[in-house]
Formats: sequence, structure tokens, C-alpha cells
Amino acid sequence: MSAPVDLMSTVGACPAERAVLAVAGPDAEDFLQGQLSQDVAAIAPGQSSWSLILQPQGRIDALVRVTRQGADRFVLDTDGPLEQVVARLKRFMLRTDVTLDPLEWQCISVRGPGAEEVAASGEVFGSVPTGGIDVLGPAPAVPDDVPTVSAEALEAHRIRTGFPRMGADIDDRTIPAEAEVVPFTVSFTKGCFTGQELVARMDSRGSNAPRYLRLLTIEGRAELASGDPITSADGADVGVVTSTAWDAANDTTVALGYIKRAVEMPAEVQTAGCLAQATTVPR
Repeated sequence: MSAPVDLMSTVGACPAERAVLAVAGPDAEDFLQGQLSQDVAAIAPGQSSWSLILQPQGRIDALVRVTRQGADRFVLDTDGPLEQVVARLKRFMLRTDVTLDPLEWQCISVRGPGAEEVAASGEVFGSVPTGGIDVLGPAPAVPDDVPTVSAEALEAHRIRTGFPRMGADIDDRTIPAEAEVVPFTVSFTKGCFTGQELVARMDSRGSNAPRYLRLLTIEGRAELASGDPITSADGADVGVVTSTAWDAANDTTVALGYIKRAVEMPAEVQTAGCLAQATTVPR
């Protein structure tokens, strides 16, 4: 049996589930500029940016990466349901010359020191704000000298770096500020986009979300699950676990969860009968 891999210190690659959508047509840039929170017009060909697709009320419908492939062709990828993205975009496609085409692409995630320099092959090379790249295409590949790691190691790395996942740490009730994604998904200079009002208002007020995504670390292996309550040292209910993983390389259980704003970080909390160290997510 191979030794557990710590992707904080060792580069590795793992297949990952990403749904991919091509958005193309003469109006593609203008359409996405009005629907995504990121400045789509500023993305150069071959480059990517992370963005949010928001409800008109400002809650999150999808966390996506947008890549420009040409003047009028973009690719969106997400770890959430593609049907939800397509349905949301179609709601606003009025008299717009744009096509939405799901792509049967695969993804290989590369994480660890030097991940950005790996000479992989694919259609899209999308960076991750917490470090690393995703290679997407019909048949993406990485060099043979890049070791393959387990899905468990990739998930532990995702949680340790505080990157939220659709359907787990983000759903249609989540607002951007509490998920700690605003700094790398929102442009405040691009002009109007759907859902902008709530994001701009909270930013002008210094955020002040009622809760925030936090990283929890427990020594050893704990039986922890999404939905488990988080309590303070005095037993008060202060939050809920949203995702968790066993970090075998460090003999710890790691989790993400939302904790009330009033709980100052770092803090000792309890969940599933275990003592956990709660900290702000790395950014």
C-alpha cells in the first residue's frame, strides 16, 4: 500500500468531476457580462477567471470558472449540476444570439507545489485560486512522472485550502460574502450584472454576513458528517458542518462549516463529540 500523499507538499493529479458548457455566438460576451459577477470582457483568449451566477436577489445559483476560447466563444465549468446552470442562463436569453452546448469533457486536477508548471495536454488549463490547475478536454492528460493521487487526498486538500463545493458548501440559499468567495469571483468595476445589488451593498458595509465558512481540524479520525451541528465551548449552537474528509497524510479529520459571525477566530468548538480547532479559511 502506498503512503498517503499530502498535496500541500507534493504534486499529484487526480480525475475530478466537472460539468462543462460551451457558450458561443455573436452576443456571448455581452450576455455573460450581464449574467456573471466577473469581468468577462477583460478575460483574454486562453485565460480563465472564477465567477458567480447569482439569483436576482443575490444568492448563489452556481460557482463557475469561465474561460475565453475566442472572441465569441467561452467555456464554463462547475462541480455542480449543469442543468441548473443551463436553466438559469436560459431565463435571461431574450433576443440574444447565443448557444449553450454541454460538452462531454473530462477533468484532471493537479495540485501541490509546481502544479501550475506541469506540462499537461487539454483544451482548457484553468487555475484554482487556492493553488493548482484543472486540465479539461475530451481526453486531458498529464505527464507520467506526475503521480496519481486518490480522490480522498484531493478532497482533503480542497477542504484544507477552504475551497467551497457546490451542493455541499454552497447551495441556492448561500450568499457570496458568507462563502468567502467574493475576492476572486466578483468585479466591482465592470458595471451591472444580475444579483449585483446584494453583493455591492454587503461590500460597502464591510460584509457583515451572519455566518462565515470556516475550516475545522480534528486530531485523528472522527466520524463526522455533513449536517452535524457545531457548538461553542459552553454548548451553544454556533454552526453546521457542510463537508468533511479524512486527511490521512496528517492523521487529522478536516471539515468546512458555517459558523456565526460572533465567534471570533481562531476558536475551539465541538462537533460530533469531538474537539475541533476552527480557523478562517486560507485566502
